[in-house]
Amino acid sequence: MDPGYDREKVIDCMFDPITSSLIAELENGEIESNHLSQKSSIAEDEIKERFSYLIDCKFIIEKNVDGKLLYSANVEKLSEVVEDGENFGAAIEGLEKMDSFLN
Repeated sequence: MDPGYDREKVIDCMFDPITSSLIAELENGEIESNHLSQKSSIAEDEIKERFSYLIDCKFIIEKNVDGKLLYSANVEKLSEVVEDGENFGAAIEGLEKMDSFLN
């Protein structure tokens, strides 16, 4: 069954070193875009751009409350894509890419 998103693209987004650090910030719940920007030293527009595909696919939830942009992670859905058996190799490959980038 087609999940409605490109799994490889989701894995690539999740394991991008910068995007993965942003997602990690969302582990404890909803965070205001401005706070995320200050903490990561990344412009709010770049954060939105990095999250865009994940938002489209409902892995990251974006909402506007009183003019403030808030992000939260759909942790269950993010976990499912990584744990999916046919994507396990892609997840390992993503980790290897991140490791080679960091070294």
